[in-house]
Amino acid sequence: MNWYLAVLKKYAVFQGRARRQEYWYFFLFNIVIAIALGMLDGILDTPGTPESGLLSTLYSLAILVPSIAVGVRRLHDSGRKGWWMLIGLLPLIGALVLLYFFIQDSQPGSNEYGENPKENNNESGQISM
Repeated sequence: MNWYLAVLKKYAVFQGRARRQEYWYFFLFNIVIAIALGMLDGILDTPGTPESGLLSTLYSLAILVPSIAVGVRRLHDSGRKGWWMLIGLLPLIGALVLLYFFIQDSQPGSNEYGENPKENNNESGQISM
């Protein structure tokens, strides 16, 4: 949950880098919350489109900017410009390309977007053991 909250604290931060762990934990919690809200929409029979109810729609709108921001920071971590997010607009191929980019490991050391978050132990949201 710390990773999810860390992304929300950086609501519209498009600079810097996000490691794989930050991105994928955020993605996982989004899926869990979306499923829970979808079920709640069904139980409460909230108004909305047939595909999603009011709660799901409001959550999707609220999480849109941080989702794009963490995706851009994830691309920065692998040394790519954030504009690569636009390739996701291509049906299927774009999603597969983005998936490939998002699962790649961080670029070692610093790059033009900042220090490697794996090497920076003071990163907020990082779980210490």
